[in-house]
Amino acid sequence: MTSWQKSDWRNKPRVQMPDYLDQAALSTAEQQLGRYPPLVFAGEARSLRQQLAAVSRGEAFLLQGGDCAESFQEFSADNIRDTFKVMLQMAMVLTYGAKVPVVKVGRMAGQFAKPRSAGTEIKDGVELPSYRGDIINDLDFTAEARIPNPKKMLQAYTQSAATVNLLRAFSKGGFADIHQVHSWTLGFTESEKAAAYRDMAIRISDALDFMKAAGLTAENNAELASVDFYTSHEALLLEYEEALCRMDSTSGKWVAGSGHLIWIGDRTRQPDGAHVEFCRGVQNPIGLKCGPTTTAEDLKILMAKLNPDNEAGRLTLIARFGAGFGRR
Repeated sequence: MTSWQKSDWRNKPRVQMPDYLDQAALSTAEQQLGRYPPLVFAGEARSLRQQLAAVSRGEAFLLQGGDCAESFQEFSADNIRDTFKVMLQMAMVLTYGAKVPVVKVGRMAGQFAKPRSAGTEIKDGVELPSYRGDIINDLDFTAEARIPNPKKMLQAYTQSAATVNLLRAFSKGGFADIHQVHSWTLGFTESEKAAAYRDMAIRISDALDFMKAAGLTAENNAELASVDFYTSHEALLLEYEEALCRMDSTSGKWVAGSGHLIWIGDRTRQPDGAHVEFCRGVQNPIGLKCGPTTTAEDLKILMAKLNPDNEAGRLTLIARFGAGFGRR
């Protein structure tokens, strides 16, 4: 692994990635990204790996949630806050029910690229390249909008940085106080549709009242006033991933600076492909989508490539079977 370099993926077959027409503009964007600070840091990635190791031992539960794809147009502080709130509410219910800590991972601050089943789409007899996410091209159905634009990586970075900054403020600034989170849940259970959750909410209230009476409050216990919240996304656009990849000064190992956990999609999990090559060399926790076409032999090969030392917390398998397959 010491011989691995973050650009090695360029020598491997690539799929689901754009062909940029303006190579000079691409090089400029990559160089600019390379000068920007990473969005996450090595210590945070190590902390997540340790928590995921606890999940693998049955000592914790992993909750990952968020949008299928982020967009530039719908970016707002309210949307980030609302996703964060729902994740914390879900985590509280899961913690109460399972009696184990919940590791919270948002599909945020980097989920801009979209894998597509076809390279082009047709509308009213007109065929154009597919929309591949706001980090690559535009949704408008015009020839100009569908040209991959490397400058969009810079806008994706800016939005991701703002998102991570706000999530850190929410996580550590008192917004995530356990009593505050429960008050949101109580508000939800006032609706008729949430009657089934009302009894559970009352029991959680009783438990919090007991903790308060015993002297366990946010004022004297910081863990009740803050949470660890991590980000994740599919590492699809490897030019972006490489530009934000940094060497950890404490360990001398490479870390993907674009997000705490990055994953490989079901369409990009070729064992000898570019995406597996990049992800195998970074120290972040790695996710691997497993769909209906994944065979046992495929999985064995990928696990050996991505987690050769079988380290707990290194590799998370993500089931991707679809509604029809999931019911069988």
